[in-house]
Amino acid sequence: MIEIKNLSHRYRQSVALANVTLDVPAGQVVAILGPNGAGKTTLVEILEGFRRRTSGDVRVLGVDPGSSRSARDRIGVLLQTTSVEPQLSVREALRLYHGLYPRPRPVAELLALLDLEGVADRRAGTLSGGQQRRLDLALALVGRPELLFLDEPTTGFDPAARRMAWNVIRALDSTVVLTTHYLEEAAQLADRIVVIAGGRIVADGDPATLGDEDTYLALTNPGANCA
Repeated sequence: MIEIKNLSHRYRQSVALANVTLDVPAGQVVAILGPNGAGKTTLVEILEGFRRRTSGDVRVLGVDPGSSRSARDRIGVLLQTTSVEPQLSVREALRLYHGLYPRPRPVAELLALLDLEGVADRRAGTLSGGQQRRLDLALALVGRPELLFLDEPTTGFDPAARRMAWNVIRALDSTVVLTTHYLEEAAQLADRIVVIAGGRIVADGDPATLGDEDTYLALTNPGANCA
């Protein structure tokens, strides 16, 4: 589903990613962890086709996301910040996205799945932060994506809403790449955890090993030996 070889990216004088190599097979849920500024969002934006890389080779669903849009209708994306038109109702936003895909999920199914039935006719701009985030996730799922990118998917959720979102993600028949600051979220959802620090992959393995807080802090501490 995803093949990355020697991927690097620079912002002027700073290095965001340095020689990242990573493969993600079909059906796997991969959590990407790392401190702020580690390169997580840059990596995901390159995979989504929103940012051009400085060097390296990247294939997503068999195509280069930096030069081809042929796989876009097979991918779902949940960004950190929303872009839904605030004057649209929740139902209208879902209907709008519904018309963009060849085999979309029914709007009623999405409203029920993300517990949005009670706010279906409210304008997006009037939603609470948690409701808006649930709408964002519903929009990412409209097209039944084969590959789903989730960037901080449960930011702003209370514990009950977070558990609900976890149940939705667990039930998906998709390959999932998610970034999160929550170790518990990675341990609950992921088959595999990839830890990034300083633009490099410093660990890649089982959640049972890498989901421990002490291990994570040691890997992401600039003074730690992460070789």
